[in-house]
Amino acid sequence: MRAHIISVLALAMSAACSGNAHAEVWKCVVDGKVHYSDVPCPSKGEAMPARKLQSNSVDASTDRARVAAIAAEAEAAAEADRQSAMNRPPVAPTAPANVCPSDRDIAGMETKASSFSLSTEAKRFVQDEIRRARQCQKGQGRYNAADWNISKQAVDAQSSLTGAADARRRAEAMHSAADPAEADRIARQQEIEQREAARQQRLQKR
Repeated sequence: MRAHIISVLALAMSAACSGNAHAEVWKCVVDGKVHYSDVPCPSKGEAMPARKLQSNSVDASTDRARVAAIAAEAEAAAEADRQSAMNRPPVAPTAPANVCPSDRDIAGMETKASSFSLSTEAKRFVQDEIRRARQCQKGQGRYNAADWNISKQAVDAQSSLTGAADARRRAEAMHSAADPAEADRIARQQEIEQREAARQQRLQKR
C-alpha cells in the first residue's frame, strides 16, 4: 500500500512540474482541424504567444495543494482496501477428494468372496468390504489410499489360517473412523456377535 501511495505522489509531482514548464506550444491546422503540439507544425500552424499560455500555468502553492489532495485520496483508498480485507470472510478449506477402490479392485474382491476355502466369517467380511467399496464410489464416507490398503491387506489375510480375525478388526476400525454410518452398522454387528458368543457359552455349560 505504501509503495502505491509513493507512486501516486510521483505522478502528481510530475504533472505539477509539467504545468510550470514554459515549453513552446504550437497551434497546428491538420485537415481543417486545430491541434496543439510541442513540436513545430508539419504544414499550417503558428507558435502560441507566451502570454496566451499564462492562464494554464500553476503556481507552487496550487501544486502542493494538488499533491496533498491526491495523497489523501490514495491513503483513503489504501485504508478502504485494508478494511475490506479484514471484513472478508475466510476461505473454507477444500475437503480432500474421497479415494475409493476401482471397479477392477472390486472385481478382485468378488473373486475372493467366491472362494470355497474361506470360512463363513471370512466370506462375510469380504462381502462387507465389497459393499463398503461400492458405497465409497457413491460418495459415502471419507477415505484415503492408506485406508483401502488396510482393507486390501485384511481381505488377503482371510485366506490365512492365522491373523484373519485381527485383520478384520483393523479394517473395521478403519471403516468406523472413515464412515459414521458404517461405524454404527459395525457396532450393531459386533453387539449381535457378542450376544451370540455369550449364548454359546451358556449352552456349553449346561
